[in-house]
Amino acid sequence: MSGEYRCGDDAVQVWILHYQGERWKWRGGLERWKVGKGSGWLPNSRILAIPGMSMKSAWNSPAGSGYRGEANQATGHRVWLQRMYDVIGDIHGCAEELAELLERLGYVQQSGVFRHPSRKVIFCGDFIDRGPQIRDVLNICRDMCQQQSALAVMGNHEWNALAYHTADPLQQGEYLRRHTEHNNRQIAQTITQLSSAELQQALDWFRTLPVSLELPELRVVHACWDPVDLQKLQLAGVELGWMSDQYLQQAARSGTQLFDSIERVLKGPEMRFPDGITLTDREGMVRRKGRIRWFDGPEGLSFADYMFPGLAIPEFVSAVVPDDVRPCPYGADERPLFFGHYWLRDRVPAPIRGNLACLDYSVARDGLLTAYRYQGCGPLVASDFVTVPRRSAVPV
Repeated sequence: MSGEYRCGDDAVQVWILHYQGERWKWRGGLERWKVGKGSGWLPNSRILAIPGMSMKSAWNSPAGSGYRGEANQATGHRVWLQRMYDVIGDIHGCAEELAELLERLGYVQQSGVFRHPSRKVIFCGDFIDRGPQIRDVLNICRDMCQQQSALAVMGNHEWNALAYHTADPLQQGEYLRRHTEHNNRQIAQTITQLSSAELQQALDWFRTLPVSLELPELRVVHACWDPVDLQKLQLAGVELGWMSDQYLQQAARSGTQLFDSIERVLKGPEMRFPDGITLTDREGMVRRKGRIRWFDGPEGLSFADYMFPGLAIPEFVSAVVPDDVRPCPYGADERPLFFGHYWLRDRVPAPIRGNLACLDYSVARDGLLTAYRYQGCGPLVASDFVTVPRRSAVPV
C-alpha cells in the first residue's frame, strides 16, 4: 500500500512495511501519515532519510541491511520513501540549457553538484559533440553521477568517442572508428573544446557507463530496448571486461555479433530505402537506410509511416516495409521505457504511448532539451514533460 505526498512539484511515495521474522513485509494497510521535507511521521515511526529504493527492494530487504530509517519494534511500523526520477534526453554540449532545465526541475547546486531532496536524474546519453559547452556538460553530469544525484546510460556518441580513440590492433596506424572526414567532423567540437587530460577523463568515465538501466519502476536505453541484444552485450562484458579494449575491439568490428548488438541498442534498427534512394542527412552523410519504429511491428504501415520519425516523401508513402526488417515490439503491459537518439521535431513533446517516451527533441539543432518527470505510477502524460529551448550559440 502506498500514499503520495505533494509539495509544489515534488512528489514522493510512502510505503508502510511490517517487521516479520527477519524481513520487512508489506503491512497491508495505510494509516494516517504525513511527510515533510526529508522527515515525517506515522504512529510510532519516523523517517530519517530518503533512500533511493523501490518498494520491491525494501520488501525483500533483510533487517539491518544498512538502509537508513527507524522503526518501533513494538508495533513493527517502518516507513520508506521511494525516490522519483527525472529522465533527461540527449544534451550534446548544451550546458546552459541543462542548468536551466535542472533548476526548473527543482535541483539546486550544493557544493558544486546539482541535487534534489527526493528525486534523481537519469541521463539518456549523448553528452558530447555538436554543442558549445561540452566541458561544462561533462562536469555537471559526471559530478551528479559520482555524487549519486544521477544515473546515466551511454549514448552512441560516447561509444563513437571510445572507438575513435582506441587503436585497431589489426591495422597499424588505424583506429576502431576510422578517422574519416565525416567522423572527424562529428567529434571535432569535443576534441577542440577539451584538453588532452579532460578528454582522457571523459573517455575513462564513458567506459563505466552501462548501455541500459532496468529499475523496478522504469527502463532507460539510448536508442533501442532489445532484450536479446542487451543480454549479449552484458555477457560479453562479463567475459571480456566491460568496455575494455578487448570488448571495444570486438564490438566495433563490423560483421561480429557484438557489433550488431551494440549498433541496435545505441543507434537503433534501420531499414534500407526502396529503389536505391539515398538521402543526405544534416551532417552531409549520404544515407541508404532510415531508422524505424522498432517498438511497433510494421503491420498496416507504409514505409513512410514506419520510419521514426516519419518521413512522408512520395517515394516512401507508396513503398512497403521490407521483409527483412527486425523490430523489437514493446508490450503495452511493460514498465515505462525512456530513450533518446531520434531527433524528434515536435515543439510540444508527448509520449509515444502510455509506457513509452522518446526524449530527444533536437536541442543540438535549435530544438528542445527535454526531461520527463516520472511520478512512479500511472501512464505517461504530456503534462509531465519539461523543456528548455536551445539558447546557446551553434557550433555543430
